[in-house]
Amino acid sequence: MRILGGWHEDPLWASVYGWLVEHRRVGGVAWRLGLGTDLGLLYDAVREVGRLPAGSRVLDVPTGNGVAMRGIVPGQGLDYLAVDISAPMLGRALSTARRLGVDDQVTPVVADAGDLPLEDRTVDLVASFTGLHCFPDPHRAVAEMVRVLRPGGVLTGSSMFTDTGLAHAPARRMGTLAGVLGPMCSTRELVDQLAREGCREIDLHLSGGLGYFRAVAS
Repeated sequence: MRILGGWHEDPLWASVYGWLVEHRRVGGVAWRLGLGTDLGLLYDAVREVGRLPAGSRVLDVPTGNGVAMRGIVPGQGLDYLAVDISAPMLGRALSTARRLGVDDQVTPVVADAGDLPLEDRTVDLVASFTGLHCFPDPHRAVAEMVRVLRPGGVLTGSSMFTDTGLAHAPARRMGTLAGVLGPMCSTRELVDQLAREGCREIDLHLSGGLGYFRAVAS
């Protein structure tokens, strides 16, 4: 494990991030100090996964340490595809799934978010929490996420953006220097792209240095 480097190199921050999310009291303080946001918003957002009916297909990309898996209900009957470019990250995600008792619903897939190995319109919900800002080409990744959604399917997630203000510029700069953040995009760029891709009911709201987004595929 490297202290610095891209996600495919399994940097130390990958484990730190997972630990902070898992331990909400300490993690909540870190998120408030580092990003000016409430970690509880992430937990609120992933609950949408738990409201899906049996047989629904979910794409979680990048799955990381399995953040969105905390929304799965044991015995829910999902077809949950956990996609990440890093095999070690997927290993940690599967450990999370086993700990939550939902590993029977999870299939790990090593893949690039910009080239998803899925057919068009085959997914009911795409979850991409705190991941869009890590991709080397966020626009290509968004296009792929929308491509695989069925009509009426939902894209939900969160990300850092380039236009969240000077107060959060140091965090973005440090992440870029550490190799864990990509070029990112602005909130307007994401909303405009989702509209061009044919999405409707597009919502994006900021909380400190993070933006939470949700859109429905046409």
